[in-house]
Amino acid sequence: MNDSDHTEDFKLDLGRRPRRIRRTQALRALTQENWLRREDLIAPLFVIDGDGPKEPVGSMPGVFRRSVKDLVQECRELAEVGVRAVALFPSIDPSLKDDVGSEAGNPDGLVLRTVKAIKNSVPEIAVITDVALDPYTSHGHDGVLNATGDYVLNDETVERLCQMAVHQAIAGVDIVAPSDMMDGRVGAIREILDEAGFTNTAIMAYSAKFASAYYGPFREAVGSAGAAGTTTLNKKTYQLNPANRRAAIADALLDEEEGADFLMVKPAGPYLDIIRDLREASALPLAAYQVSGEYAQIHAASQLGWLDYEKSRDESLLAIKRAGADLVLTYFAREVADKLD
Repeated sequence: MNDSDHTEDFKLDLGRRPRRIRRTQALRALTQENWLRREDLIAPLFVIDGDGPKEPVGSMPGVFRRSVKDLVQECRELAEVGVRAVALFPSIDPSLKDDVGSEAGNPDGLVLRTVKAIKNSVPEIAVITDVALDPYTSHGHDGVLNATGDYVLNDETVERLCQMAVHQAIAGVDIVAPSDMMDGRVGAIREILDEAGFTNTAIMAYSAKFASAYYGPFREAVGSAGAAGTTTLNKKTYQLNPANRRAAIADALLDEEEGADFLMVKPAGPYLDIIRDLREASALPLAAYQVSGEYAQIHAASQLGWLDYEKSRDESLLAIKRAGADLVLTYFAREVADKLD
């Protein structure tokens, strides 16, 4: 059959034609099911001590380690473009690291000084702090190791995490975010925060955090990669198996039972099915972390001319929302918020 065989009389007998509502931009806008808003975005930020200039993270174009003063200014500018929350991650001097992450318990530590500075200067922005030991340990793990150094001790680690959470609450943080994946840490943190009078400090649990290959650039940014000597540190005894769906839901529902106010899936893009599963299993606000590796690969592919940068960036974020996430932690937060209508 060639073009000359077609006639104007040929018509398909269709009761429904889905393309009708995709015909114009106005019709597509009227029928769009999911939208990305500024209010959905959380900006992860890296803080360093001292007053020096910001330091670029080599594997994450446009991402920097910032001094407290510079980070406060970044928070002010984020608030001006409509970003409502930031998540803080420290990169501390290697001389402060030890086997048990002692610096995490310093009541005048870098993160705590940063929280106070943000709350003093940009009180309208919500501050989320990481509750985990990996930025502070010489071995790069998220907890205290056993005598042979091959296993993270659960209960001993949770005890230290509870101390961290209380110090962060005293500093004025809005949300503590345990990212360690230890058993029982959400309930223990909730109990100690309540006992200390911080009933209004919320918990965002990294409930479904997978032992992913996508964390390498982040580990460079906070220095845990340097501590461990590798960006592929094996955390499989506490982070989730990437092959498992049911285990992720079970862990998340335990966090809900223990008092979590938010649940989180990390990474986001490779685990859209987990986001959807959790959205259907829980009514809690659901966050998803578009991690450093996801960010880096979009940049790398676009620099090589293989992807359209803005279109692939925006599609990746919209897909996370479509899967069911209410909030997205993303290194694209500022630039996307700045362009949204």
